[in-house]
Amino acid sequence: MLHNGTLALARAEQQGIRVDMEYAERKNQHLTRKIEYLETRFRDTKFYRHWDHTVKNKVNINSNLQLSNFLYGVKKLEPAHLTTSGQGSTDEDALLQLNIPELNDLLEIKKLKKIKDTYLGAFMREQVNGYVHPSFNLHLVRTFRSSSDRPNFQNIPKRDAEAMRTVRKALYPRPGHQLLGVDYSGLEVRIAACYHKDETMLKYINNPASDMHRDMAEQIFLLDKFDKSEPSHKVLRNAAKNGFVFPEFYGDYYGNCAVGLACGWGGLPQRAWRAGKGIQMPEGTLSDHLISKGIKSFDKFTNHIKEIEHDFWSNRFPQYAAWKETWWKLYQKYGYVDMYTGFRCSGVMGKNDVINYPVQGAAFHCLLWAFIELDRIMQAERWKSKLIGQIHDEILFDIHPDELQKVARVVRRVTCEDLPKAWPWIIVPLDVKMDLCSVDGSWADKEDFVC
Repeated sequence: MLHNGTLALARAEQQGIRVDMEYAERKNQHLTRKIEYLETRFRDTKFYRHWDHTVKNKVNINSNLQLSNFLYGVKKLEPAHLTTSGQGSTDEDALLQLNIPELNDLLEIKKLKKIKDTYLGAFMREQVNGYVHPSFNLHLVRTFRSSSDRPNFQNIPKRDAEAMRTVRKALYPRPGHQLLGVDYSGLEVRIAACYHKDETMLKYINNPASDMHRDMAEQIFLLDKFDKSEPSHKVLRNAAKNGFVFPEFYGDYYGNCAVGLACGWGGLPQRAWRAGKGIQMPEGTLSDHLISKGIKSFDKFTNHIKEIEHDFWSNRFPQYAAWKETWWKLYQKYGYVDMYTGFRCSGVMGKNDVINYPVQGAAFHCLLWAFIELDRIMQAERWKSKLIGQIHDEILFDIHPDELQKVARVVRRVTCEDLPKAWPWIIVPLDVKMDLCSVDGSWADKEDFVC
């Protein structure tokens, strides 16, 4: 599979993806001017002059250590949350919660520099005749997943909407074509279920009407009833998904989850709570809501999350919890664990590695198997459409419009029907979501597509 996968990915690399060099250069110049303006404005503030007065040499606005010493050592501000070493955090969430305008400018400067240098700059450096040809590697990651470089096609931003749109606006299909993204839905969760076979998890996966993240949002944030039309409830569902469910699956613990849930997603400080703090909700703010439920401080919220974590593994997913212990004991006895796809993870590994590596690797191999099969069909049928890359659980096509419906049907069959037939250990249904860009449209302008 690695041999065939290397060849298929090499053909995708050869195809490449078109870069709008005029846009990239114009945007690069615009970002340079904007960064210079923001830096000048930042250095002209009382905040910066006070900071400059406290350092021995020169202020480095990119130094988190300098900033932390100034904020929490000199200005004696109370950090929104702490790092693992117990120091005041200077990550984005912590700085935003301090609500200091100068810090917002500093965060904007850092974001714009990353867009300019890490993303657009890489496209401009690596392009050949208006195309970038990212390399895809199958020999560098311990989990047997892929990696990408020159440029790193798997590092394009997704969380920040502005950054994602700015970067993807530079990427286009061939003239007269359109980009189609095919993304496996919840692939790692589904593949994990094939290992641990937890009955509750299988019910969630097999019942489209159920929603694990909605249920956890109700439990974590003490919602009487989840309302999918309410914006704050959507935020809290995403918080439960990305701030508790997935971290717990990957081996995190309640203490870290509490920080992310309350401070990162909820906008609350890491101390006693006052009314009117946090994200806005129909009945007030998040602090108003939680205080009305008896949770009046971060410490109480942390204890609440500790209880939920116990319930999560003891009552909601007990078979999953038992599998993790069994898997860990197997590794301790033999020094390795085997993936369902035939690969072996060995060497020095922590407990989280032992549990996560086989799931992550097998999930990627599902995508790789589909990629190889689609590449084979594409060559045999001489498609005008081409595979041009993969990003984690997503396959990207450069589609000829005349072939769109045919390719989409083949993709759905291969990814969701042929793969489980080839690997009978897949005991859960698989699903993919497709995003389509308009003809000659950039990768930023994508919409849901159903074939």
